[in-house]
Amino acid sequence: MLSTMQDVPLTVSRILTHGSTVHGESEVITWTGADPHRRTFAEVGRRAAQLAHALAGLGVGEGSPTGTLMWNNAEHLEAYLAIPSMGAVLHTLNLRLPAEQLTWIVNHADDRVLLVNGTLLPLLAPLLPRLPTLEHIVVAGPGDRSVLDGARPEVHDYEELLAGQPERYDWPELDERAAAALCYTSGTTGDPKGVVYSHRSVYLHSLQVNTAEAFALSPRDIALPVVPMFHVNAWGLPHAAFMAGASLLMPDRFLQPAPLAEMIETVRPTIGAAVPTIWQGLLGELDATRRDVACLETVIIGGSACPPVLMRGFEERHGIRVVHAWGMTETSPLGSVAHPPAGATGDEEWAYRTTQGRFPASVEPRLIGPGGETLPWDGESAGELEVRGPWIAGGYYGGADGEVQRPDDKFSPDGWLRTGDVGTITPNGFLTLTDRAKDVIKSGGEWISSVELENHLMAHPGVAEAAVVAVPDDKWGERPLATVVLAEGATAGYEELKAFLGERIARWQLPERWALIPSVPKTSVGKFDKKVLRRQYADGELDVTRFGA
Repeated sequence: MLSTMQDVPLTVSRILTHGSTVHGESEVITWTGADPHRRTFAEVGRRAAQLAHALAGLGVGEGSPTGTLMWNNAEHLEAYLAIPSMGAVLHTLNLRLPAEQLTWIVNHADDRVLLVNGTLLPLLAPLLPRLPTLEHIVVAGPGDRSVLDGARPEVHDYEELLAGQPERYDWPELDERAAAALCYTSGTTGDPKGVVYSHRSVYLHSLQVNTAEAFALSPRDIALPVVPMFHVNAWGLPHAAFMAGASLLMPDRFLQPAPLAEMIETVRPTIGAAVPTIWQGLLGELDATRRDVACLETVIIGGSACPPVLMRGFEERHGIRVVHAWGMTETSPLGSVAHPPAGATGDEEWAYRTTQGRFPASVEPRLIGPGGETLPWDGESAGELEVRGPWIAGGYYGGADGEVQRPDDKFSPDGWLRTGDVGTITPNGFLTLTDRAKDVIKSGGEWISSVELENHLMAHPGVAEAAVVAVPDDKWGERPLATVVLAEGATAGYEELKAFLGERIARWQLPERWALIPSVPKTSVGKFDKKVLRRQYADGELDVTRFGA
């Protein structure tokens, strides 16, 4: 027996149409450093239609990868909605990647049209001689356009391109399995890998983001996605907010602690999302400067493990609840969210909140042991996390030839995504990650969690940041190296830090090697770049102090 339900494709154009009509009065507020610029969802819908007409005039058609090199702002949101809705493929470019990787990605994706913010033209201009496929550059917002003088691609002004275009577009009825967006991993090992999201996966992911077990966006909210729109579609917040009618506060290029605090105080967002390093800087700003941020009810932290001291700092000193989440480019990225179960209070509640959280219905997890065996959900058995589901990648984009790549180290023989994360799962489905498989320290046949050591060290009042990496050891194979960034004015010494850490972990896990560093190296998306620390140690660039455990 077949169902009697209508078969309506789940597409981005339906999110666009719904948001710009039913929630037409909701707003996109772009921070400018002075007066915020406001645009209603209805206006965004009309301008998205104009953008689609303009791009079609430049030769963008169904399946065409179309790049964006932009900050989080209203124009980028218009591209987010227009490009997939017209049948093309939104390709967000990570503006923090090295020039070589950025060039490789544009060429691999075969981008022919690129939308760019004017303030980013000095970044783009030197790359142009190495981008043979690029035919058109569309510049949005102010910036020194003289750097493009003599450029081979044709240059257009965003507003001039939209001017006079029809404010309605006959959005095509697309196959919901067709490509909607293309996002590349940050390429921490080897070349970046392209993940292609379908219309169906974006739609289903948006629904999940708006559920109570995720972020429960509604028209009463103003969402502040500090996480860049080039980083896994800003964790799905732009699409989800447009679907739910939650207004959006876009920070544009103003990502430093002081302007973030000012825009929160001025525009009054209710929910924000960013990686730990962003929120750590904001917490320092709020501790140092009196700000009225009572509007901010929830802060979502993901991208890397959040130190518990950071979570408690926001809640205890500023009344802002931190929600821990886990995901990756290949998971769209929502994988789990740490809302404690009903009835949990006190220490039990905090124990749940500091995990990576519980899996939603559409993300199916399993733990795989070193021998390939499936491990139980007992909260103790640690293995590599594998996942599958309707918004989980089943392969990587193979470039212009269209072939899907499924490397064995990233996908199991039966198609599950190998996340590279090591952790445990409780019987009620809460995930705790102990480390990345590549970062876990294998010492004398036992595992040491670098994340656990880092969290404990960052709980010391004199420590601003701490990163722990595995280094070779003649006796034990590997041992931990603790690199520490002291807080401003702090004078904590190695003996004090080691004693502090020794009260919280087993003695055999204590690092013998320590180094003070000015800052922890970061990846293009704000995560600790541990491969840089390992290289610096191997090359003798770190001033390491060693003493026995």
